[in-house]
Amino acid sequence: MLTILGFVMIATFLALIMMKKMSPMAALVLIPALFCVLVGQGAHLGDYVLKGIGDLAPTAAMLMFAIIYFGVMIDVGLFDPVVRGILRFCKADPVRVVVGTALLAAIVSLDGDGSTTFMITVSALYPLYKRLKMSLVVMTCVAATANGVMNTLPWGGPTARAATALKLDAGDIFIPMIPALAVGLLAVFVLAYVLGRRERKRLGVLTLGDTREVTEDVDVKEGEPVLVGAGAVGTGGVPSGGSRTAGGAGSGSGAAASAGSPDGADEADLQALDPRRATLRPKLYWFNAALTVALLTLLILQALPIPVLFLLGAALALTVNFPQMKDQRARVAAHAENVLNVSGMVFAAAVFTGVLTGTGMVEHMARWLVGGIPDALGPHMGLVTGVLSIPLTYFMSNDGFYFGIVPILAEAGAAHGVTPVEIARASLVGQALHMSSPLVPAVYVLVGMAKVEFGDHTRFTVKWAALTSLVVLGAGLLFGII
Repeated sequence: MLTILGFVMIATFLALIMMKKMSPMAALVLIPALFCVLVGQGAHLGDYVLKGIGDLAPTAAMLMFAIIYFGVMIDVGLFDPVVRGILRFCKADPVRVVVGTALLAAIVSLDGDGSTTFMITVSALYPLYKRLKMSLVVMTCVAATANGVMNTLPWGGPTARAATALKLDAGDIFIPMIPALAVGLLAVFVLAYVLGRRERKRLGVLTLGDTREVTEDVDVKEGEPVLVGAGAVGTGGVPSGGSRTAGGAGSGSGAAASAGSPDGADEADLQALDPRRATLRPKLYWFNAALTVALLTLLILQALPIPVLFLLGAALALTVNFPQMKDQRARVAAHAENVLNVSGMVFAAAVFTGVLTGTGMVEHMARWLVGGIPDALGPHMGLVTGVLSIPLTYFMSNDGFYFGIVPILAEAGAAHGVTPVEIARASLVGQALHMSSPLVPAVYVLVGMAKVEFGDHTRFTVKWAALTSLVVLGAGLLFGII
């Protein structure tokens, strides 16, 4: 019964947010609360929720101060040279913009933290997507998938968890997987190129300046689907009018933007590109750059807990760049909306994970899946683990999967001569999809800063991320790694 109710709860949650019948925050709280009562454990709901909040409180604190820190760095102009460099590389070509998104996300992912990756990537590219009226959900899809592949770095989390759970060396797991992961990253760049071509076909060849003109005809067939969150379009997906000013784009929620001048909200969104904004601190540029490099280095070295690092970094950045109290309050207030939205989503997710784990539903679901593996597949437990990792790491936390499920799979594989290290490598396959899971706090940073509805992101990204995971699995089998 717990197995069935667990799957029904997850399906209900996903259906409601993708159909936009409930907000993700409300669904994360109300759906598990209802199912907790249905399984007859309503009296323990408070305990489950508090346990979940306790587990995720450090993550919420980290995200709160990380948003403030990177928000201040954006305000003072640390990333302006990056934005200008991307503008020069992209030249208003949607293909280059999307491929650049994948490249930037992959490079920044080397720090091993998804939240940091998404904050830097969105901060650098969001104004460009807005000006070109490109689909913001394309940006979130490519960034999340690229980060998912790179999340398998030994200091990223999953590899360390697999090594700990099976008492293996992280290097023995990760290093042989490099060729398969490289193929997965290549698949992300191919995906970026394909999505960029779709955007180029929809928007035409563009020029970036005070005005934006379609310089060649865009042949879009009647009824051809337009990507979620695109800018204003006319009938059949053809851009309305022969030219448009470089203004705001539609939000990720699918709302169409005006084809004329940007409104006040869009002007605020594009303010990050204003070289005359009052918050710039050019004389402190190298201090801020050194502080950020030092912060990321300490993060990789795990010198201190991540929440502590960002707390100290945010306090130092505010104090040095904005010595006046009123200026510090203004900067914190400017980023308060992002902080509240993301922190609220994390604590709402704590209700979902707390109930899913506390009631035993997740354990019953996992054991049902593992128990359903035919004996004939025993010698192929590496393949089975790779396939199962795709849905299981989407519906479970990494801790639950690596410490609860992977040891069971390893035990089953050992009975058929499959080594634990093969199981550990195969368990990394699903990470490309995992980074878009509703149980991953970092994804709410991504969709929140990009102003994309989580349901839109999920509906668009899941198929591409799952395909990328299958590519990694196929490469691992082809190279004899799994």
